[in-house]
Amino acid sequence: MERRLVLVLLAMAWTVVAGSALAADPSEIALLIEKGKFQPDEIKVKANAPFILVITNKGDKAAEFESKDLRTEKVVPAGKTVKVRIRALKPGTYPFLDDFNKQTTGRIVAE
Repeated sequence: MERRLVLVLLAMAWTVVAGSALAADPSEIALLIEKGKFQPDEIKVKANAPFILVITNKGDKAAEFESKDLRTEKVVPAGKTVKVRIRALKPGTYPFLDDFNKQTTGRIVAE
């Protein structure tokens, strides 16, 4: 009887831990670089929740996703896709740009 109780309690604990881990997986948000522009150029995210930007460069030259406010930069080779993990953001607006083509800009709005 005690062994069954221990097994049931372990199973319940495992379910709680596994469920928490799945719920904690950050969402992925697609960002495209094409024809010298970010698409979309504004991304809305939930404040206080981390997420992953999945950046695809459709251009024929490398691009560099950079944001001083996000404290991140990542080179995206031509024709490739990279993932950038972004920490949970406080409510606000966070600009970003292609550091290789500074006219290519966008922003993340955390609400």
